[in-house]
Amino acid sequence: MPHHALEIALTRPLTSAELRHAAHAWPLAANRDATRLMAVAGGKTPERAAHRLRLTPRLPIDVITTHYPDAHGHVLLNLAFPPATYTALKRDARRAGLTPERFVREALHRALAEHADREADRLDHAVRQLLAHATPAHLLSAVGHALTRPLEGPTP
Repeated sequence: MPHHALEIALTRPLTSAELRHAAHAWPLAANRDATRLMAVAGGKTPERAAHRLRLTPRLPIDVITTHYPDAHGHVLLNLAFPPATYTALKRDARRAGLTPERFVREALHRALAEHADREADRLDHAVRQLLAHATPAHLLSAVGHALTRPLEGPTP
């Protein structure tokens, strides 16, 4: 059976005892504050592997995603909604003439496109501010210089 790398977002941090208990069922790696986990789960498809992992009662799972994109560049997003939220989602999807899965997919695509547009506008504004005080050549030189140096932590 193939195995799939899955990333798990948790609704709350795990205690060390919960993490040890869950690690008996699945090979897991946790981030520093135990709110995100990496797991390797068996399944014929990533969907089946995520479903098997979702059924694990040991973890307060919020979201499961595939860690690596598929051949089309897509990642699987496995969400579990509370019953009232899922009922509202089904109602809104039905009004839009879509399945709940398609409704969520299109909403995510719209949100990501809007985020990309806002980010492009923010960067455009920042560059224009910089150009108000520097020539394009100096700005380009400074950007090249900054990109060739190792990243440092945020400045206070």
